[in-house]
Amino acid sequence: MGKEDRARAIQGLIREFLEPAGDAFVEELVYRFLLTRGDSLGGSMRNLGGVMAQRRFTRAMIATLNLAGVPCQWLDSRSGAWMPVPSEGAGLEERASGLAWTSEVGERTMVYNRMLPLVGKNVDLSLLNCAARSDVANSPSPVPALFLALGELKGGIDPAGADEHWKTARTTLSRIRTAFSGHELMPRTFFVGAAIVKGMAEEIWKQLQEGTLTNAANLTDPAQTQSICDWLAGL
Repeated sequence: MGKEDRARAIQGLIREFLEPAGDAFVEELVYRFLLTRGDSLGGSMRNLGGVMAQRRFTRAMIATLNLAGVPCQWLDSRSGAWMPVPSEGAGLEERASGLAWTSEVGERTMVYNRMLPLVGKNVDLSLLNCAARSDVANSPSPVPALFLALGELKGGIDPAGADEHWKTARTTLSRIRTAFSGHELMPRTFFVGAAIVKGMAEEIWKQLQEGTLTNAANLTDPAQTQSICDWLAGL
Protein backbone atom coordinates (compact mmCIF):
# COMPACT_ATOMS: atom_id res chain seq x y z
CA MET A 1 0.00 0.00 0.00
CA GLY A 2 1.40 3.36 -1.07
CA LYS A 3 1.45 6.61 0.89
CA GLU A 4 -1.62 8.00 -0.88
CA ASP A 5 -3.53 4.76 -0.34
CA ARG A 6 -2.70 4.82 3.37
CA ALA A 7 -3.81 8.45 3.62
CA ARG A 8 -7.12 7.61 1.93
CA ALA A 9 -7.61 4.63 4.24
CA ILE A 10 -7.04 6.79 7.32
CA GLN A 11 -9.38 9.49 6.01
CA GLY A 12 -12.00 6.85 5.28
CA LEU A 13 -11.68 5.46 8.79
CA ILE A 14 -12.17 8.91 10.27
CA ARG A 15 -15.09 9.82 7.99
CA GLU A 16 -16.98 6.52 8.08
CA PHE A 17 -16.44 5.33 11.65
CA LEU A 18 -14.78 7.76 14.03
CA GLU A 19 -16.56 11.04 13.29
CA PRO A 20 -20.05 9.45 13.33
CA ALA A 21 -19.19 7.98 16.74
CA GLY A 22 -18.79 11.50 18.17
CA ASP A 23 -17.34 11.57 21.67
CA ALA A 24 -17.29 7.75 21.66
CA PHE A 25 -14.73 7.63 18.83
CA VAL A 26 -12.08 6.26 21.22
CA GLU A 27 -14.20 3.22 22.01
CA GLU A 28 -14.94 2.78 18.31
CA LEU A 29 -11.24 2.82 17.50
CA VAL A 30 -10.44 0.34 20.25
CA TYR A 31 -13.27 -1.97 19.28
CA ARG A 32 -12.47 -2.04 15.58
CA PHE A 33 -8.71 -2.10 15.56
CA LEU A 34 -6.68 -2.19 18.73
CA LEU A 35 -7.90 -5.58 19.89
CA THR A 36 -6.75 -7.14 16.63
CA ARG A 37 -3.76 -5.03 15.59
CA GLY A 38 -2.07 -4.05 18.86
CA ASP A 39 1.03 -1.85 18.80
CA SER A 40 1.25 -1.80 15.02
CA LEU A 41 -1.40 0.90 15.07
CA GLY A 42 0.61 3.19 17.33
CA GLY A 43 1.81 5.46 14.54
CA SER A 44 -1.57 5.46 12.81
CA MET A 45 -3.30 6.40 16.05
CA ARG A 46 -1.01 9.39 16.50
CA ASN A 47 -1.69 10.47 12.93
CA LEU A 48 -5.42 10.05 13.45
CA GLY A 49 -5.28 12.12 16.61
CA GLY A 50 -3.55 14.96 14.80
CA VAL A 51 -5.90 14.82 11.81
CA MET A 52 -9.01 14.79 13.98
CA ALA A 53 -7.71 17.61 16.17
CA GLN A 54 -7.08 19.80 13.13
CA ARG A 55 -10.53 19.07 11.75
CA ARG A 56 -12.18 19.77 15.07
CA PHE A 57 -10.29 23.02 15.42
CA THR A 58 -11.20 24.03 11.86
CA ARG A 59 -14.88 23.41 12.51
CA ALA A 60 -14.70 25.46 15.70
CA MET A 61 -12.98 28.39 13.96
CA ILE A 62 -15.50 28.38 11.10
CA ALA A 63 -18.40 28.27 13.58
CA THR A 64 -16.89 31.19 15.52
CA LEU A 65 -16.51 33.29 12.39
CA ASN A 66 -20.01 32.38 11.16
CA LEU A 67 -21.56 33.37 14.47
CA ALA A 68 -19.74 36.68 14.27
CA GLY A 69 -21.04 37.21 10.74
CA VAL A 70 -17.53 37.17 9.31
CA PRO A 71 -17.23 35.52 5.87
CA CYS A 72 -14.16 33.31 5.50
CA GLN A 73 -12.22 31.34 2.94
CA TRP A 74 -10.49 27.99 3.18
CA LEU A 75 -7.29 26.77 1.56
CA ASP A 76 -7.73 23.54 -0.40
CA SER A 77 -4.72 21.34 0.34
CA ARG A 78 -5.14 19.55 -3.00
CA SER A 79 -5.42 22.47 -5.41
CA GLY A 80 -3.71 25.18 -3.36
CA ALA A 81 -6.66 27.47 -4.10
CA TRP A 82 -8.52 29.70 -1.66
CA MET A 83 -12.30 29.27 -1.81
CA PRO A 84 -15.27 30.73 0.08
CA VAL A 85 -16.55 28.60 2.95
CA PRO A 86 -20.09 27.46 2.01
CA SER A 87 -22.94 28.49 4.29
CA GLU A 88 -23.20 25.03 5.83
CA GLY A 89 -19.40 24.79 6.16
CA ALA A 90 -19.48 21.00 6.35
CA GLY A 91 -17.09 18.50 4.81
CA LEU A 92 -14.31 20.86 3.80
CA GLU A 93 -12.26 20.39 6.98
CA GLU A 94 -10.68 17.15 5.72
CA ARG A 95 -8.99 19.11 2.91
CA ALA A 96 -8.52 22.48 4.59
CA SER A 97 -4.94 23.55 5.24
CA GLY A 98 -5.79 27.10 6.17
CA LEU A 99 -8.51 29.70 6.79
CA ALA A 100 -8.71 33.40 5.97
CA TRP A 101 -11.13 36.16 6.88
CA THR A 102 -11.59 39.92 7.06
CA SER A 103 -13.05 41.44 10.20
CA GLU A 104 -13.11 44.82 11.92
CA VAL A 105 -9.51 44.35 12.99
CA GLY A 106 -8.22 43.61 9.49
CA GLU A 107 -7.34 40.83 7.06
CA ARG A 108 -6.20 37.58 8.63
CA THR A 109 -4.83 34.30 7.28
CA MET A 110 -4.24 31.15 9.32
CA VAL A 111 -2.18 28.33 7.83
CA TYR A 112 -1.62 24.83 9.22
CA ASN A 113 1.48 22.67 9.57
CA ARG A 114 3.98 25.13 8.12
CA MET A 115 7.71 24.47 8.26
CA LEU A 116 9.19 27.85 9.14
CA PRO A 117 12.90 28.20 8.35
CA LEU A 118 13.11 31.08 10.83
CA VAL A 119 12.10 28.68 13.62
CA GLY A 120 13.63 25.53 12.18
CA LYS A 121 10.53 23.56 13.15
CA ASN A 122 7.10 22.70 11.83
CA VAL A 123 4.49 24.96 13.44
CA ASP A 124 0.93 23.64 13.70
CA LEU A 125 -0.98 26.94 13.54
CA SER A 126 0.25 30.31 12.23
CA LEU A 127 -1.97 33.41 12.19
CA LEU A 128 -0.75 36.16 9.85
CA ASN A 129 -1.73 39.77 9.38
CA CYS A 130 -2.48 39.59 5.65
CA ALA A 131 -5.08 38.61 3.10
CA ALA A 132 -5.48 35.13 1.64
CA ARG A 133 -2.95 35.04 -1.18
CA SER A 134 -1.28 32.21 -3.03
CA ASP A 135 2.16 33.48 -2.05
CA VAL A 136 1.21 33.33 1.63
CA ALA A 137 0.06 29.76 1.17
CA ASN A 138 3.14 28.66 -0.73
CA SER A 139 5.97 30.82 0.56
CA PRO A 140 8.27 28.76 2.81
CA SER A 141 8.98 31.77 5.01
CA PRO A 142 6.59 34.74 5.02
CA VAL A 143 7.87 38.06 6.37
CA PRO A 144 8.36 37.62 10.14
CA ALA A 145 6.49 40.85 10.94
CA LEU A 146 3.30 39.37 9.45
CA PHE A 147 2.96 36.77 12.20
CA LEU A 148 0.44 37.68 14.89
CA ALA A 149 0.29 34.35 16.71
CA LEU A 150 1.77 30.87 16.48
CA GLY A 151 0.48 27.81 18.24
CA GLU A 152 0.82 24.11 18.77
CA LEU A 153 -2.17 21.76 18.38
CA LYS A 154 -1.83 18.30 19.93
CA GLY A 155 -4.63 15.79 19.38
CA GLY A 156 -3.35 12.83 21.38
CA ILE A 157 -6.04 11.73 23.84
CA ASP A 158 -4.03 9.24 25.91
CA PRO A 159 -3.26 10.85 29.30
CA ALA A 160 -0.13 8.69 29.55
CA GLY A 161 1.36 10.49 26.55
CA ALA A 162 0.07 13.98 27.36
CA ASP A 163 3.29 15.14 29.01
CA GLU A 164 5.35 14.12 25.97
CA HIS A 165 3.03 16.04 23.65
CA TRP A 166 3.36 19.09 25.88
CA LYS A 167 7.15 18.80 26.03
CA THR A 168 7.30 18.70 22.22
CA ALA A 169 4.97 21.70 21.95
CA ARG A 170 6.82 23.58 24.70
CA THR A 171 10.13 23.16 22.86
CA THR A 172 8.65 24.42 19.60
CA LEU A 173 6.99 27.40 21.28
CA SER A 174 10.25 28.28 23.01
CA ARG A 175 12.10 28.17 19.69
CA ILE A 176 9.43 30.40 18.17
CA ARG A 177 9.91 33.03 20.86
CA THR A 178 13.69 32.89 20.57
CA ALA A 179 13.64 33.08 16.76
CA PHE A 180 11.30 36.06 16.60
CA SER A 181 13.03 37.90 19.43
CA GLY A 182 16.09 37.97 17.18
CA HIS A 183 14.02 40.19 14.86
CA GLU A 184 12.78 42.25 17.81
CA LEU A 185 9.32 40.74 17.36
CA MET A 186 7.08 39.08 19.90
CA PRO A 187 4.12 37.27 18.31
CA ARG A 188 1.66 35.64 20.67
CA THR A 189 2.08 31.93 21.37
CA PHE A 190 -0.63 29.46 22.33
CA PHE A 191 -1.25 25.78 22.99
CA VAL A 192 -4.30 23.60 22.31
CA GLY A 193 -4.29 20.02 23.53
CA ALA A 194 -6.80 17.19 23.64
CA ALA A 195 -5.27 15.63 26.77
CA ILE A 196 -4.08 17.88 29.58
CA VAL A 197 -3.06 16.20 32.83
CA LYS A 198 -2.47 17.83 36.21
CA GLY A 199 1.29 18.31 36.00
CA MET A 200 1.27 19.91 32.57
CA ALA A 201 -1.81 21.98 33.44
CA GLU A 202 0.12 23.51 36.34
CA GLU A 203 3.07 24.31 34.07
CA ILE A 204 0.81 25.79 31.39
CA TRP A 205 -0.97 27.92 33.98
CA LYS A 206 2.38 29.17 35.31
CA GLN A 207 3.48 30.15 31.79
CA LEU A 208 0.18 31.96 31.25
CA GLN A 209 0.59 33.88 34.50
CA GLU A 210 4.16 34.83 33.63
CA GLY A 211 3.18 35.87 30.11
CA THR A 212 5.48 33.30 28.51
CA LEU A 213 2.44 31.68 26.91
CA THR A 214 -0.36 33.94 25.70
CA ASN A 215 -3.28 31.52 25.61
CA ALA A 216 -4.15 27.84 25.98
CA ALA A 217 -7.16 25.56 25.74
CA ASN A 218 -8.32 21.98 26.17
CA LEU A 219 -9.70 20.87 22.81
CA THR A 220 -12.17 18.51 24.49
CA ASP A 221 -13.71 21.36 26.50
CA PRO A 222 -16.19 23.24 24.25
CA ALA A 223 -16.05 26.40 26.36
CA GLN A 224 -12.26 26.56 26.21
CA THR A 225 -12.20 25.81 22.49
CA GLN A 226 -14.78 28.54 21.88
CA SER A 227 -12.77 30.95 23.99
CA ILE A 228 -9.49 30.47 22.12
CA CYS A 229 -11.26 30.65 18.74
CA ASP A 230 -12.90 33.94 19.80
CA TRP A 231 -9.48 35.19 20.84
CA LEU A 232 -7.86 34.28 17.53
CA ALA A 233 -10.73 35.77 15.54
CA GLY A 234 -10.28 39.04 17.42
CA LEU A 235 -6.51 39.42 16.97
